[in-house]
Amino acid sequence: MNVKACIFDLDGVIVDTAVYHFKSWKRLADELGINFTLHDNERLKGVSRMRSLEIVLEIGHQTKTEAEKQELATRKNEWYTEMISKMKPDEVLPGAREFLQQVKNAGIKTALGSASKNAGTILEKTGLIPFFDAIVDGNHVATAKPDPEVFLKGAEALKIEPANCVVFEDAIAGVEAALAGGMKVIGIGSGEILNKADLVVSGLDKMNIDKLNSL
Repeated sequence: MNVKACIFDLDGVIVDTAVYHFKSWKRLADELGINFTLHDNERLKGVSRMRSLEIVLEIGHQTKTEAEKQELATRKNEWYTEMISKMKPDEVLPGAREFLQQVKNAGIKTALGSASKNAGTILEKTGLIPFFDAIVDGNHVATAKPDPEVFLKGAEALKIEPANCVVFEDAIAGVEAALAGGMKVIGIGSGEILNKADLVVSGLDKMNIDKLNSL
């Protein structure tokens, strides 16, 4: 295909902040007297903050008022933000910086398409902002994946047709969002789980421009 743009999800593709999410949700759950495990945490991947909180409360069979939920979500995010504010450039996943450089060298445009409202901070702390022509994050979208909004806005910001865009995603909801937006998608992770993707690799360290153009 004629690849003109690559749109990258952030978490699990370029960096892995899952451990920080887990630690902050775990801290909140502990305060609420809820037993929250790494296995439970899998259910929160690629899910919005408020929906994640709902899941944590469901696990603990607890109900809260809307005002209480807002307060809990804010508290969790403050802990998470504090942790990511200390991130360093060496926390970029293997091969991510190198592949982003290859893409730039090939004259292909790049955008970030992430549900995270903290994406800008993470890119700044890891030194990746110069690699992106556009950043679309949780502050710019109203609907969560699998709705394609975040990726369509990325394509729009780059002024590239969706059919000429390739999305990199590690979550099923993200793969579905890319396909719903009329884009090709490369899954990062397990081929068994991400079987709807056009191609699956274990990480960006296994990607190159030839593989990109072979889609």
